[in-house]
Amino acid sequence: MAGLIKREDVDAVRERARIEEIVGSYVTLKPAGVGSQKGLCPFHDERTPSFHVRPQVGRWHCFGCGEGGDVISFVQKIDGLGFTEAVEYLAGRAGITLRYEEGGGQRRGEEPGRRQRLVEANRTAAQFFAEQLFTPGAAPAREFLAQRSFDRAVAEQFGVGFAPAGWSSLLTHLRGRGFTEAELLAAGLVSQGTRGVYDRFRGRLIWPIRDVTGEVIGFGARKLLEEDQGPKYLNTPETVLYKKSQVLYGLDLAKREIARTKRVVVVEGYTDVMAAHLSGVGQAIATCGTAFGSDHVRVVRRLVGDTSSGAGVQLAGGGSTGGEIIFTFDGDAAGQKAALRAFHEDQRFYAQTFVAVEPHGMDPCDLRLAHGPEAVQALVDAREPLFEFVVRSTLRAHDLAHAEGRIAALRASAPVVAGIRDRALRAEYARQLAGWLGMEADVVRRAVLAAERSLGQPRHAADDVPSGAVVADLAPGAAGAGFTVPDRRDPVARLERQVLEAVLQHPGETPDVFDDLGSDAFSVPAWRAVHEAIRAAGGVRAVGAADPARWVAAVVEESAGPVAGLVGELAVSPLPEDRESAVGDYVRGVVHALVDMQVTRRIADQRSALQRTDAERDPESYQQIFAELLRLEQQRRLLREASAGQ
Repeated sequence: MAGLIKREDVDAVRERARIEEIVGSYVTLKPAGVGSQKGLCPFHDERTPSFHVRPQVGRWHCFGCGEGGDVISFVQKIDGLGFTEAVEYLAGRAGITLRYEEGGGQRRGEEPGRRQRLVEANRTAAQFFAEQLFTPGAAPAREFLAQRSFDRAVAEQFGVGFAPAGWSSLLTHLRGRGFTEAELLAAGLVSQGTRGVYDRFRGRLIWPIRDVTGEVIGFGARKLLEEDQGPKYLNTPETVLYKKSQVLYGLDLAKREIARTKRVVVVEGYTDVMAAHLSGVGQAIATCGTAFGSDHVRVVRRLVGDTSSGAGVQLAGGGSTGGEIIFTFDGDAAGQKAALRAFHEDQRFYAQTFVAVEPHGMDPCDLRLAHGPEAVQALVDAREPLFEFVVRSTLRAHDLAHAEGRIAALRASAPVVAGIRDRALRAEYARQLAGWLGMEADVVRRAVLAAERSLGQPRHAADDVPSGAVVADLAPGAAGAGFTVPDRRDPVARLERQVLEAVLQHPGETPDVFDDLGSDAFSVPAWRAVHEAIRAAGGVRAVGAADPARWVAAVVEESAGPVAGLVGELAVSPLPEDRESAVGDYVRGVVHALVDMQVTRRIADQRSALQRTDAERDPESYQQIFAELLRLEQQRRLLREASAGQ
């Protein structure tokens, strides 16, 4: 849906959403020179800060892992949001009402401000439920938590609450806060009966369910009282905010650990999420009353950065070139069935998928109670590849001590192996299956091939990546772009880089002579490409009253492919001059030095041409070259005098 928000509104969000505040809510930033801040990168492990933010130009960049962008891209990456979602989130924080192009927009058909009203209703309800947990009537809820070793501090950490047993406790409270029955129905907080509306959740333990930005969008409620004739768990119905096929409980708490470790741990319930987080497994999330499906896959893939085909090749027996998705299931038949569902969804991942099953059938909550937090961590660490788990589970249903049982096991497991889309991985599991069955490898291989034909297994480009292969990330400016990032030890390359840093970060201090530089002013291909983008954006003369952030955005827009990444890096790089009063002189100095170098290069060209020209045979050409040489020498002299007088 990206692109449906009006362009001017997106620009307004970029300008009014203060990048230092947004980033600062996730990263502790400290001053790092004039107009720059730095901290530890939230996207990779590091001990020395290499993550820089430059508020003046509205950009961030990590010099450790190479990630970078503007405030919108930061929210996209840190919260796993799409472009439109990130813009809408930032617009809400900045108080900007977004407009959508004709015929589009995610919020088409909604009344202005209605979505925010539903968010506020849920937020107010969550506060109400949390306050009710410590009233006399909530004793059964507190007992439930205590039996699972969750104290008051834990309840407050996860926002756990209690819905009073009455029919209208929440309804009365929210009416008193100015919410209408229509709004409460739309939010799924009340239900419509023959005698009017009434509280949907009554006499139940309540978990607030938040989206990735931390906003409460719904609730999960567990039955506590015997007189409650409803289901064991009751969730918010489908609403504008709450889509059960996309919701993952604990995502708001787990997102930072998931982004940092590239690992997701999928558990089966609310208490399991709580137990896992309290045990040091901060990547734990759970679905809300539904199986893990394709929409959940898309959410998780964004969080682990699992977005490109072949980026993570799964290896039989462990190891991966991408992130990890770990499913925890009970050891019973239901858990086996859940694993088989996950097996089919696995094909949508490029990260490696694992299963962690406790041998005695305990879930993370029970395991923490029985053996402590270390046992939960050990369960996750003892994961096994999902494909291996599914194949072995299939084999366990047969008696392998007899030939008939082995043949039946082969017939049952061959379609499972044939269902693996990665061709190299499929061949590896066929080989392992032969060992597990104690059968000839050729016999098993033919059975798998036969199953492939019956399944109509399609070919995929990723199938041609050999097992164990690592698809290397290309650094900005690598092979495909036609240039490589230059060596900073090269003095010419260093000067050219410093000029681009200065021009992008301080266009208002840049002398107009910069725009007179020709296309050959930069000798390094990478910097020449950036210079071309600056020229395409109109040069520094086009900046005018525009702020530096809009200037950099314009240059990024004119950049192609990896050049945009270079622009972002240069716009954030710390400058050698860290005295605010001297920055203007520094900018003018490096620009004059580059112009001087180009003029000197042209003087050398003119002198060479003069030597090759016969003054007697071609006096006109000789005079033209000589005049141009004098002009260039005069230009260089004035330039050096201006530099000396700064």
